[in-house]
Amino acid sequence: MINKFAVIGLGQFGYSIAKTLSERGAEVLAIDRDLNKVEAIKEDVAYAVSIDSTDMKVLKAHNITEMDGVVVAIGEDFESLLLTTVVLLELDVKRIIARAANSQQRMILKKMGVSEILAPEETVGKTVAEMLLHPNVKGFLPLPDDYEIVEVNTPSKIAGKTVREVALREKYDLNLITIKRVYRDQNVKKGEKPKTTEHIIGVPTGDTVMESEDIIILLGKSHDVNKFIDLNK
Repeated sequence: MINKFAVIGLGQFGYSIAKTLSERGAEVLAIDRDLNKVEAIKEDVAYAVSIDSTDMKVLKAHNITEMDGVVVAIGEDFESLLLTTVVLLELDVKRIIARAANSQQRMILKKMGVSEILAPEETVGKTVAEMLLHPNVKGFLPLPDDYEIVEVNTPSKIAGKTVREVALREKYDLNLITIKRVYRDQNVKKGEKPKTTEHIIGVPTGDTVMESEDIIILLGKSHDVNKFIDLNK
C-alpha cells in the first residue's frame, strides 16, 4: 500500500520534505500559492498544485482528507499556517504535522490540538551551538527530557581501546549506539590523495576497538555527553 502525503508550503524546508517522501516511495501532493515553487517541484512528486490552502472547498476538491498525513510547512506567513491548520482540523484530517518557528508558535499550535510540531530553526540552532562549543561533535540530535544523540570524533585518550575498556555506560552513563568507521582507498596513484568512505560497523561488542578516525554515536543526557567530551579532550 502506497502512503499518501500532502506538503503545504514549498520553501526550502517543505520542498525537501516533499522530495524526500517521494523518493522514499510515497505519493505526494505538493501545494503552494507560488506557481514558480510548484513548477520547480512538479517533476519530483506525483501532483503539484498552486492553490489557496486556507480555502476548505479547494482542499476538499484535492482529496486532502484521503491523505495519510499533511505537513503544513509554511514558513514566512504564520497567519496562513494557522488558517490552513484550522481548515485541516475542521476537515478532520487524520494526521497533521505543522511547522513552528519559535516557542510561541509551538504553544499556539499545541493549544489548537496539533500534537506533531516541527521546529527546524530551533533544531538547527541547537545543533550549531553544540558544534561550536564542542568542535569534536559532528552531529547532534536533541531529544526530550534533556537526552541527545551525538556523533563525536573518537577522543585521542580512548583511541585504540575496546568498548569494554572505555566503559561508557559505567563511567559516563552513556550508551554507544554504533560506530561510523572511515575507510581509505589504498588503490591510488602516487601523489593522489586517497578517497575516504564512511561505513557503519553495526552493533559494537565489548571487544570492538575504537580507532582514532572513528566517529562514535552516543545516546545520553546532555550533561553526561559534555562530561565525556571534557574529560577526554
